[in-house]
This record gives sequence, structure tokens and C-alpha cells, in this order.
Amino acid sequence: MSGQEIFVIIIVALLLFGAEKLPDIAKSLGKGMRDFRKATDEIRRELETSTQDIRKDLSDVTDSIKRDVTDLSDKIAHDVNDVSDSIKNDMNDVTSNVRKDVNEVTDTIQKDVNEVTDSIQKDANKVSDGYYKEVTD
Repeated sequence: MSGQEIFVIIIVALLLFGAEKLPDIAKSLGKGMRDFRKATDEIRRELETSTQDIRKDLSDVTDSIKRDVTDLSDKIAHDVNDVSDSIKNDMNDVTSNVRKDVNEVTDTIQKDVNEVTDSIQKDANKVSDGYYKEVTD
């Protein structure tokens, strides 16, 4: 409010209530405002006090949930790593056994090929010697 508005309100109050009643009205109005402010401050303090306990409880619950989630996450990660390592080890065992079997089969085939090659070579030499003898005779 500006100064002019306040001045107009004071003049209207003087006219309505008179000069004798104006100090009593101002005193009652001031006392009422002070009581109202005191009551609102008290309500505000009570609300803050009661919500402080609730806020503390909520904070405790939030911290507890965070800890539980972190612990559970760590356990799951550990279990996943254990299973992964187990699978890797099993796969390494299987692949080493397959490699061993493949090497054995390869060696057997190579021996068989060498034997057949030697046999064919001997037969070819016999046939060649036989033709050479026939040609020379």
C-alpha cells in the first residue's frame, strides 16, 4: 500500500469510529495480529517437528533399501561371474578333448595314407620291374 491509501484508510476510520475509539481499535487489531502470528508460528513449529520424525524415518528406509539393493546386485554379479567362469572352463575342457580326438584321427588317417602310398609305390615298382624285365628279355 502506498502512503495515500493508508492516509485515506485512517481518515475513513476516524470518521466511522471517532478519535476516542481509534486507539482502542488499533490496540485490538495489533493484539489480534500478534496472536494470529504467534498461532501460525506455533503451528509451523509443530508441523516441522512432526514431519522431522517422518523425514528421518523415510531417510532411514531409503538408506536401508539402497544397501539391500547394492548387496543384492553384488551377489548377482558374483554369481554371474562364477557361472561364466564355470562355463568357460567346461568349454575349454570340451575343446581340448575334441582337439585331442581330431589329432588322433588325423594321425591315424596319415598313417593309413602313408601305408597305402607305400603299398602303391611297392606295387608300382614291382610292375615297373616286371615290364623292364619283359622289355629287356
